[in-house]
Amino acid sequence: MKRIFNLKNIAAVMSLLMLLGVTGAVAQKKKPVLKKKPVVKKVVVKPAEPMFTVDSGTVMRVRMNSTISSKTAVVGQKFTTTVTEPVYSSTGVVVIPTGSIVTGQVDSVKQASKGGNPGELDCSFISVKLPNGRTRTINASLTDLTSGKTTSDNEGGASASKMKNRKIIFIGGGAAGGAILGAMVGGGKATAIGAAIGAGAGIIGEMMMKGPDAEVKSGTEFGLYMNQPITLPRFAEATTPTP
Repeated sequence: MKRIFNLKNIAAVMSLLMLLGVTGAVAQKKKPVLKKKPVVKKVVVKPAEPMFTVDSGTVMRVRMNSTISSKTAVVGQKFTTTVTEPVYSSTGVVVIPTGSIVTGQVDSVKQASKGGNPGELDCSFISVKLPNGRTRTINASLTDLTSGKTTSDNEGGASASKMKNRKIIFIGGGAAGGAILGAMVGGGKATAIGAAIGAGAGIIGEMMMKGPDAEVKSGTEFGLYMNQPITLPRFAEATTPTP
């Protein structure tokens, strides 16, 4: 009986040893798990793009792309003009090239009325989009392009000699329609723009006759006075639009 018990103990010990051996062999076959090192991405820092300033007082020469009239225009109405000469920074770098699109908006409208009162259009200019797609907000208002009102520099840029706190708007004038730029604050002689203006422009003899509407035709050229400076990089053509 004692012998049988010993044999059972030996068998149990042998089984335990065999189990431990198998477990060890399996453990040895397992490959160690190697932790992957985190991938560090290299950050490429682009050099800052040089910026150039267009001073306040600079005049942009533009041309109307469509016709607006005090007869049909409404406050908030948008329209566009095209820059006809490049605009230079204070250091002589082209930042707004010919062909750029300037967006304007109608700020107030006064329709022509009886008594010879002409129509009036007050407009401001709020943004410029370059041919490469870059867009900037601007603050510009109407001005004229007659000699004595603007001066040119060696690079072809233009700036107004003095605004004299004038508020310039489009006013109706001419037997064939059209408009003139009227200096509404501080006096000043109105400057003819657009279609030919008759000798009696804006003067109505019969007080019961309705005055002319202010109609600014497509193709009309005038100036935009920069009320605030803007900064832009040197203009360069781009294959894809730049925000």
